[in-house]
Amino acid sequence: MRSTRLSAVKARPDLIPRTEVLGVSGSPRKNGNSDVILKSILAGVSGRNTDSKHFNLTDMQFQGCIGCERCRKDKICTGLVDGMSIVYETIISSKGLVLVSPTHNYNITSWMKAFIDRLYCFYNFDDDRPRSWSSQLAGQGRKAVVAAICEQKNKKDMGFTIEAMRLPLEALGYEIIGELSIFKIF
Repeated sequence: MRSTRLSAVKARPDLIPRTEVLGVSGSPRKNGNSDVILKSILAGVSGRNTDSKHFNLTDMQFQGCIGCERCRKDKICTGLVDGMSIVYETIISSKGLVLVSPTHNYNITSWMKAFIDRLYCFYNFDDDRPRSWSSQLAGQGRKAVVAAICEQKNKKDMGFTIEAMRLPLEALGYEIIGELSIFKIF
C-alpha cells in the first residue's frame, strides 16, 4: 500500500487540493486547550460546508526529519515509514491547514516542530549553491491558520510560537489567513 500511495504522489506532483481542511494539534494534553481551540476553528469551517479532519500529533508514532535527503529525489519522505507516511496524502489533498500549539519554553512543542520539519519533503532544490528552492505546494491557493496558547499574560512570554508555525507554512506556499494568540489559560 505504501508504494502505491507514493507512486500516486510521484505521478501527480501537481495534485490540486480539494476543499478540505486539516487540523493539527501539537499539545501533549488530550482534550486540553489546544484541542478545544482546534475543534472550535474547525467547527467554523464545517459551518461553511467544507469537510475537515483533525488529529493530535501525540496520537501518532512518528519522529523528526533525519536529514537523509531521499525526499529530494522521491518528492515525498521515503526515508522514514511512520505515522507521517499516512498524513502526507491528507496534507496534499487539503486546501486548508490549521496548526495549534501551546507555548513550551517560548516556542512550539517538540511534536509540532517534528511535524513541521517533516514537511521539508515538499521543497524542491536547485543544484547551485547557495541553493534556491521552491515548494511543491505553492501556487495552489492553499490557506492556513495558526494558533498558540500561552499560560502567561503577554506576547513576549509566547515567544516564537506563532512565528515557528507561520514562517514555514508561508515558505511552503500557504497564505496565512489567521493568527490567533491566546493568553492567560492553562
